[in-house]
Amino acid sequence: MNSRISVGLLCVFLFQSITAAEPRVSLILGNWLPSEGDVRTAQPNLLKQPFGVDFDAKGNMWIVELGGGRVHLLDAKGKYAKMAGDGTKSYKGDGGPMKYATFNGMHNVAVTPSGDVYISDSWNFCIRKIDAKTGRINTVVGTGKKGFGGDGGPARKAMFTFIMCITMNATHDKIYIADIGNKRIRVADLKTGNVSTIAGNGKKGVPEDGMKATEAPLSDPRAVAPDSKGNIYVLERGGHALRVVQSNGRIYTVVGTGKRGKKDGPGRKAMLGAPKHICVDDEDNVYIADEANDLIRKYDPSTGQVSTVLGHGKVKLDFPHGVTWEKGKLYVVDTGHDRILRVD
Repeated sequence: MNSRISVGLLCVFLFQSITAAEPRVSLILGNWLPSEGDVRTAQPNLLKQPFGVDFDAKGNMWIVELGGGRVHLLDAKGKYAKMAGDGTKSYKGDGGPMKYATFNGMHNVAVTPSGDVYISDSWNFCIRKIDAKTGRINTVVGTGKKGFGGDGGPARKAMFTFIMCITMNATHDKIYIADIGNKRIRVADLKTGNVSTIAGNGKKGVPEDGMKATEAPLSDPRAVAPDSKGNIYVLERGGHALRVVQSNGRIYTVVGTGKRGKKDGPGRKAMLGAPKHICVDDEDNVYIADEANDLIRKYDPSTGQVSTVLGHGKVKLDFPHGVTWEKGKLYVVDTGHDRILRVD
């Protein structure tokens, strides 16, 4: 691995914590702001517009950038390395070592326990896989060309229009895909190798509660995540809403009025501001990166209530994009500040 930085050199900022009006927050990569305790660091800025993180079973964190076009690894011992990408917006390297691969607008990453890394290479209209055993990269979902098609057939022949969020299920044999340009939520089944649509009919609109999800319109599905009960949550950026496809295939809006705003409370009365990403914790609570409001919000399905978790106190966020739940802790990609935080 190149660009390696030891945990000793990172100690001035890695895993530091501050106490504010919100839960305990630790800094994983990046810098504190002066207003967050006047803790200044002299280390170089490692990240450029990070968008997504995920972990393998050993606790290694994989990071993808939108603006920087690079893939990074922060291992469980605190050692950092750039793994792939040279900052150019291109589509190279398939079939070879990951270090030679280039990307175009990575939005998200999903990692299996064994360490296989799946990347939503959004503006290349595909999902690419870094094999944990060989270190080689290949396109595994999508053709690399913009379009729509291929449902019911091989994932490699299916076509997408801007793959944003990808999230795997608990058994890591399905990849849920937010195909924002086609206004659909699709799933790639790694056992069968096929792709199918589970929500959205390709038309823009607000789905009526109780509609069959595959026959319902969607506004612009930006992110998707399954819970432990067979529900699939769908986040809509322009729709300012969180929806759920229940296990019976019916879709319902659970958070948002459809108008942009900033309000906690009962889900259907709460308001979001161009939200970008979601994750689900061990109790099936949904965390929302509420980007335009610079907040992290939480939806509790047992009560139907929405609350604010981070961004309203001493720790300030700027266009947060990624949220990831890992071993009882919430990781937040604070994109505008080029850093990664952990809510303990």
